[in-house]
Amino acid sequence: MKPSRDIARLIEIMAALRTPGSGCPWDLEQDFRSIAPYTIEEAYEVADAIARDDLAYLKDELGDLLLQVVYHSRMAQEQGAFDFADVVEGITAKMIRRHPHVFADAEGQTAEHVKGLWERIKAEEKAERGEAAAGGALAGVPVALPALTRALKLQDKAGRVGFDWNDPRAVLAKIREEADEIEAELDKSGEDLAHNAKTAAEVGDLLFAVVNLARHLGADPEGILRDTNRKFERRFASIERALAARGQTPKDASLAEMDALWDEAKAAEKSSPVVPAERGEGRDP
Repeated sequence: MKPSRDIARLIEIMAALRTPGSGCPWDLEQDFRSIAPYTIEEAYEVADAIARDDLAYLKDELGDLLLQVVYHSRMAQEQGAFDFADVVEGITAKMIRRHPHVFADAEGQTAEHVKGLWERIKAEEKAERGEAAAGGALAGVPVALPALTRALKLQDKAGRVGFDWNDPRAVLAKIREEADEIEAELDKSGEDLAHNAKTAAEVGDLLFAVVNLARHLGADPEGILRDTNRKFERRFASIERALAARGQTPKDASLAEMDALWDEAKAAEKSSPVVPAERGEGRDP
């Protein structure tokens, strides 16, 4: 079977892989639950390619993500539930229905107006399906989302019904309050830090408040944390290279030595025209 630019070929390949007797033994063993983790992983690979501005990698990862859609569609088809064509028909109908400012007569001159229109139509769709009252204002946020993203969506939904701060500084005050509560729990815990569930719960409250601040600043907490992770990796790699030039590894170096090298890496990034200058002191990102 030859490669093709036609989606029909990909559907044929998946059908062949899932054909009993002649298909792939591994593919034949899979079901929706076993494939779901791969679907999530491929979505993250797409996000990673975008974050790295690697369009060649993005092309490959979008293909992998498309395969996941074809895979789930094929398994559903085998059960007589729906097939790939039904998925395509469903999403095209939804896009047309939710964009009346493009495909009908509704007006949508600004992005904010369009977002409001989208949300209104989405709510109407849920009402038609009898989902409007199920679960209250926070209904519809998938439990399987990454925790930071789910916190963001829960806060956004609560904000739509008025349960929100009006000023980012108020959220910052909440962050300081949560940090003080953590410190109070640490003072109580003594040496039993590893088993202090109360302290861990307070850390969760702090993370939730930090997500809320990111939301009030119009920032995606997952995205900015990914950026910080990359920044940490980049600077720590600089420490390792500097130590290797001395014939050392991080295990051989003192914390003071590594702190000094961290500051050097940070200063080098600030002076670089490629990496934007960042604020902060010491080992704080």
